[in-house]
Amino acid sequence: TVQMSSLPEAAQKTIKDKAGSNEIEKIEKKTENGQTVYEAVVKKRGKEWSIEVDASGKFLKQYQEKEEKEKGEKY
Repeated sequence: TVQMSSLPEAAQKTIKDKAGSNEIEKIEKKTENGQTVYEAVVKKRGKEWSIEVDASGKFLKQYQEKEEKEKGEKY
């Protein structure tokens, strides 16, 4: 888990734009395919959503957290 202030400025901007007025619960820094990716978990209409961006601020994907976890448990 990392602080918003430790992210590159472009990544911060994209996350804030995508989150809008929704609360950002946490941000994680991870590596996928040798690339640094930042995943912000946002509370939106009572559900948790993950927003992924790369270090240059490029939006990668957004998905609902709960669905992802359930899929993992079923298989």
